[in-house]
Parts: sequence; structure tokens; C-alpha cells
Amino acid sequence: MHAGADTAPPPSSTTPPTLEAGAGEARAGALLRATRWTRLGLHLLQGMLTIAAVYPLTGRDTHQALRRRWSLGLLRVLGMRLEHHGEAVAPGCMLVANHVSWVDIFAINALAPSAFVSKAEVRTWPVIGWLAAKNDTIFLRRGSRGHARIINEETAALLDAGCNVAIFPEGTTTDGANLLHFHAALLQPAIACGHPVQPLALQYRTPDDRFSRAPAYDGELSLGECIANIIASPRTIARITVAEPIATADGTDRRSLAARTRSEIASAIGAKLDAQS
Repeated sequence: MHAGADTAPPPSSTTPPTLEAGAGEARAGALLRATRWTRLGLHLLQGMLTIAAVYPLTGRDTHQALRRRWSLGLLRVLGMRLEHHGEAVAPGCMLVANHVSWVDIFAINALAPSAFVSKAEVRTWPVIGWLAAKNDTIFLRRGSRGHARIINEETAALLDAGCNVAIFPEGTTTDGANLLHFHAALLQPAIACGHPVQPLALQYRTPDDRFSRAPAYDGELSLGECIANIIASPRTIARITVAEPIATADGTDRRSLAARTRSEIASAIGAKLDAQS
């Protein structure tokens, strides 16, 4: 017999601790995702029932309070926490924000319930489009001057009534790290009726303050894929940095105003602006 044969350890069938830990994390992640999907479905249903049953019997102030509470609940369901920096949102302002995700609308509503000017395609989104339509969203058809004039009138009427109206002047979403050109024409209603504009900088961060791309709804990503990315993230901070309102008056140069709001938002999110934009 070969020396040392009796001292060799028998083969082990025990799973290595690293594999056990990995399997445990995978199970925990799957359970978290399943729980969030279920809670999201129930939360959307609650929102639809509230709009159908309560909205017809109540006024705008109640609608805004319910919208804020529901939006805060949605962020919690998605594993998000709202973080507010800077100034308070002033009533009767046009809120000018960068655009990262469909969640932007609900993050802003969780801070200061607002009407939104949104692209018409949002109206066709399942459930979310219906909820948006029932919550003062103004749907803009691009390329129609006649419709743009109607949008401007509706926006001015809401501002005159003391409501906030939020716009995303980039016109589309980004990953949140950069800013696109601001379409100055969207600021015209505030100028025409002499209401201030107030820049809001949106960021999505991890709990240890790193940039998070999970909520980004850009490129070829579908709405379902974007929601899945958010749900799969353990925890996300939705940070809104609010600057001071900027006064306007009839005759204010809208391009200069758009450039100023864009510069303030870029500073808040740490984005560099090239000289041409």
C-alpha cells in the first residue's frame, strides 16, 4: 500500500459557504422582486379606485393631498426614498426639471403635487397613462402650433389658479448624468402670464451616494424593462434639489431663461455643459 493513502481526506459533498451565500442572496433577491411586483399591482389598483370613487366627490385640494400621499407610497413600493434639498417649492410656479424616468412625475408629486406637460404618447401607457390623465396632466402633441397654443392657455390658467405646472424641457429622457438642450418654447406660458419658473434637479442615487442608472428610461428600453430595473435595485434615493424661483415678465427672453434654468440644474447634478448648448 502506498504510504500516506490512509491519511487522504474523504471527498466532501458539503456545499462551499460562498455558494450557499450566493444561493441565499439569489433567493432573497427573487423574493424582494416578487413582493415589489405584487405591491405595485395593488398600489396601482388602489390609485385607480381612489380616482374613480373619491375624485368625483372632492375638490382640487383633496386631489392634491391624495396625489402626494399616493406618490410617496409608490416610491416606497419601488424601494425608493425621497430626498429634498434646497428651497421649498413655491405655489404658482412653473417647475422646470431634467428628465430621467417615468418616476420623475411621481417624485415631483410626492414633493409638491403639480400638473404636468407631457408628450402625448404617455396617454397610451397602460394604467400610468390613465392615472396621469386624471391628475391634471396636459398632453402635448408635437408639431401642432394650434395645439401648442391651447396648451399654453391651459398652463397659464393653472398657474393663475396658484397651481404648479411642471415641464421637462429636454423633451425626452436621459440616463440622468447629462443634460440635453432645453426647448425654450415650453417656458413661454410662464413668461406670458408673469409667473416665476423654479428649477428642479432630479437625481437617482444609491444609499452610499453613488449614481444609479436603474430608474433611467432612455434608449430602446421598454417601460416594463425600466420598471423591472427599478424593482431589482435594493434601494434607490430620489433626490430633488430645488433652486430659488426666477421671476418673469412679459418680454422676458425665453432662451436666456431656459439657459439659466439649465445651468442651475446642471450645477446641482454635476453635469458639464458644452459651450454650444
